[in-house]
Amino acid sequence: MKTFQVSVVTLEDEDEPQDELPPSDCKYPKIHVKLVGEDGNAFSILGRVQGAMRRAKVPKDEIKAFQKEATSGDYDHLLATVMKWVDVD
Repeated sequence: MKTFQVSVVTLEDEDEPQDELPPSDCKYPKIHVKLVGEDGNAFSILGRVQGAMRRAKVPKDEIKAFQKEATSGDYDHLLATVMKWVDVD
């Protein structure tokens, strides 16, 4: 029978809340859009993000710039653009 020694190291600070996520580095970190468990159709995603941006009072020219960038590539590019502009779940 082989014996193994296991060490557990935690890097968590006891004073820091454990359920807090690191800050988002997207353009609009206060705009949250849920993607997981929702319709994954590209037009549906675009609509949800644009709707969230309108509700957050993002200027129309910024929303148009988002749409232009998001639709300038394939589906993976759309998702990457969404994550670049807003906070996603």
